[in-house]
Amino acid sequence: MSERRRAEIEAKRAKLAELRKARADRQRAETERRQAEAAGSSAGAKRDVDDLVNALVGSRGLDSGGDITPSSSMPGTPPRQSILLHSTSALSPSGRVSRQSDVGSDRNSLGTNMIGTTNSGTENIIERTLTPRFVPDLIDVEQELFELPQRERVIYNKEVQTTAVEVEAPEVSVEDIRQQIQREREIEAERVAREKELEEESIQLDKEIEQEIRELSEDERTSILTAPEFLDFVEQSSKIVQRALNDGYDYIRDYTVGTEASGQYPELSVASYNKNPAALNEPDGIVAVWNLHLLERPEFVFHSQSDVLSVTCSPFHSNLVFGGTYSGQILLWDTRSKHLPVLKTPLSAAGHTHPVYAMRMVGTQNAHNLITSSEDIGAWSVTSMTLLVQETLELIHAGHNKTGEVAITTLDFPDNETTTFWVGTEEGNVYQANRYDRAGAKAGLNQYDIYKGHAGPVTGLHFHPLVGPVDFSDLFLTTSVDWTVKLWRAKSLAKPSTAAHSIPPVYSFDEADDYVYDVKWHTAHPALFGTADGSGRFDLWNLNTDTEVPAVSTTVASGRAINKLQWDRKDGRRVALGCSDGKLYIYDIGDMSIPRESEWTDLQKTIAGMVGSGQTNGVVDGDPTRVIAGR
Repeated sequence: MSERRRAEIEAKRAKLAELRKARADRQRAETERRQAEAAGSSAGAKRDVDDLVNALVGSRGLDSGGDITPSSSMPGTPPRQSILLHSTSALSPSGRVSRQSDVGSDRNSLGTNMIGTTNSGTENIIERTLTPRFVPDLIDVEQELFELPQRERVIYNKEVQTTAVEVEAPEVSVEDIRQQIQREREIEAERVAREKELEEESIQLDKEIEQEIRELSEDERTSILTAPEFLDFVEQSSKIVQRALNDGYDYIRDYTVGTEASGQYPELSVASYNKNPAALNEPDGIVAVWNLHLLERPEFVFHSQSDVLSVTCSPFHSNLVFGGTYSGQILLWDTRSKHLPVLKTPLSAAGHTHPVYAMRMVGTQNAHNLITSSEDIGAWSVTSMTLLVQETLELIHAGHNKTGEVAITTLDFPDNETTTFWVGTEEGNVYQANRYDRAGAKAGLNQYDIYKGHAGPVTGLHFHPLVGPVDFSDLFLTTSVDWTVKLWRAKSLAKPSTAAHSIPPVYSFDEADDYVYDVKWHTAHPALFGTADGSGRFDLWNLNTDTEVPAVSTTVASGRAINKLQWDRKDGRRVALGCSDGKLYIYDIGDMSIPRESEWTDLQKTIAGMVGSGQTNGVVDGDPTRVIAGR
């Protein structure tokens, strides 16, 4: 039984020795490959030495591993022959100590006695006498001596079959190595040359900057500051900075870009000025375009050689501004150009020769004309090269004693009307006129219908806008120096008169204490209109609320007359007031500009009540004392 057990142990021991030998062979092959890559030419000699040492150690270990009998069980056994051991410690490729006792025996320990030392040129060999003895089974322990990157340990089970794959390193010839070294040298030389060139350019640039940075002379500084390019840059950039201070506004908006929409920029307002006596170097007339987001200075400034009495923006091209002057010229400015007009009419019989007090743009996007009033009526066509007069119309009334000409102070067209218009005159009457002959009426002044009511020159005239469900476009308001504002109803054009007769006003508003210079219906609310007078007061009337006193009255500039007013075209929340102190005032009326649905029917009732009563509380036949002396 013991013999069979011993045979099994010996078989297992032999199998274990074979496994360890195979592992040692694999480790040796890996070590040789690494050493071959690192050492190169010395790999062959080192491999021979390793093979010799491994052969000697392996044979001795096998001899001692099979037939050694423990001394404790075999007393009197003579000691075996000595063996030779390599003095250096065997290290695994991973840097761990591997016990050499694993090669000899698994269950035996060898007692050693020093016999002698043999030295040679290649290796040190120590001769020892080994005494076999029995020891219990020991466990193989590996201890890490120094820190090295650990290799990945792959463990396979018995079902996995693997094949050994040997990867040979590519052979590199001497010529390839020489070419690679040459390329590296060339790249390094190019890098050094490029760095040197960049350094030279940097030094040269620094020298040029030092030459350029110098103190400018007074003449050079003046020439730079007065250059047109520099002035344009400062003007444009400073505008953008000032606009940027206003929240919620597109401060880089370019107003020089023309658009074809009416009221495209509701924040802009245009005003005309006559000569400033305190500024001798300024032109006689100025037109300024103001921006609500740029209060310190105008957005654009245009110059004229004569006082500008009337101004209007084109509703079809937002970059065009028209002006009528005291000399009779019609000027056209473009926001894309400089201060001077781009087009103007001649100072001859081909144009006006008297002051132009009023102008109006009528028509559509593709066919429109500029209508101006002076000693006569002119219709102008705007082309890309010049202002061409299409027609002139002299307004003559046969009822005038000394002269038949009518001195026009203001004019206006009803909405959706381009041929028939109404004019206010210096004598205080309002006349209807036609640009062309039409059924039952000739071109020129209507000789029969005379709207009498004012005792002085008419200063303002405005027709009711065509908005809302009810058409009130036959109603118009007039103002005069007789301190009154009068409401009129235009006679129907379908029934022309055949005999002269006077048409009285529907109602007269006598609240003002000074000359009333302008009146405008609200653009959205049917019953609202505003008036401006010579005492600097702005009155806001609501006919549906009260017809005797204004709904709101405020003094804009005490003692300074308000000459013109204009409502915002977009929603009518703001009104612009031009004052004789040279300032443009903007007022916001808030929710008063929002009409109720019943406003149109309420206004119908109000107008019906005025017409039904048949009374006018103003002066119809004239009162010279009020015009001359005042109240």
